[in-house]
Amino acid sequence: MKAVIPVAGIGSRLRPHTHTQPKSLVPVAGNTILGHIIDRLLGAGLTDFVFIIGYLGDKIVRYVRRHYPNLKATFVVQEPREGLGHALWLAREEFRHEPDGVLILLGDTIVDVDLPALLQLPGTVLAVKEVKNPALFGIVETGADGQVRKVVEKPKIPKSNSALVGLYKLADPEKLALALEWLMTTELRTHGEYQLTDALMHLIEQGETMTTAPVDNWFDCGRKETLLEANARLLNQPEFLEGRDYATEFPDVVIIPPVSIGRGCRISQSIIGPNVAIGDKTIIETTILSDSIIGSYSELRSAVMHDCIVGSDASFRGMNHSLNIGDNTEIDYS
Repeated sequence: MKAVIPVAGIGSRLRPHTHTQPKSLVPVAGNTILGHIIDRLLGAGLTDFVFIIGYLGDKIVRYVRRHYPNLKATFVVQEPREGLGHALWLAREEFRHEPDGVLILLGDTIVDVDLPALLQLPGTVLAVKEVKNPALFGIVETGADGQVRKVVEKPKIPKSNSALVGLYKLADPEKLALALEWLMTTELRTHGEYQLTDALMHLIEQGETMTTAPVDNWFDCGRKETLLEANARLLNQPEFLEGRDYATEFPDVVIIPPVSIGRGCRISQSIIGPNVAIGDKTIIETTILSDSIIGSYSELRSAVMHDCIVGSDASFRGMNHSLNIGDNTEIDYS
């Protein structure tokens, strides 16, 4: 089965980090968002990939070729960017003739699901997760038989709280390609863009059978809050909890698991963790750091930081005080 990964978006909600790199290459839990996605797909046996690139797409090409040199990868450029349906329409010739179906996974989404089991499900399958505010997402309505009756993009009055999480297994890629061509021919836009949900709804109206598969966790990594949440959840997996011996490597540092520390880092007189991911060759001195993501080649000194995202090659120095405080004194720097 071929995997299609749209990664053309600007990622405006993650600025300033996306001023210099694509959203999918933002670091999280010792890897990039895209790296986590590719690793999970490779683990499920997929080896043939189509990447739909746009904003800073050359960096994605270099990343894939450098870190996954043996990957069979095709790159399709989306310009201008007019929605997910438009992106897949541009790439349709790369997957429409696949006999075993196609798997679509958004490049800013990390989904915690038994992927091999999902791939074995018959027919077309839409991955879903129940959410508290369904009006913010694409929504799936199912019948009593469990089959999908309707898919709607960000409805004003949702009739379901089952949200699409950005993972789709399409059993008949040729039918999907025809639905995307219909979408473009009719110039059907929803919220100003060509939506995959409208193409899926067209397939349902044409008699296509679809079912849903619930996922355990789903991280839309397009915002700071959800990116930090994904970082914490991923760091709590066994490979990070039972990883390197940081106590020996950094003898004068208090490590509170889970953490991920890159190679070549210099950390001294600090408290690191929990839920901290640090890139390669970063310098940290006299700092307390928790629930944060720190890029490579950065420097932190004399800082108390929590819930932070610091990019690569950045520097932050906090305040260092020498105080002589008398009786009955209160100082509050907050």
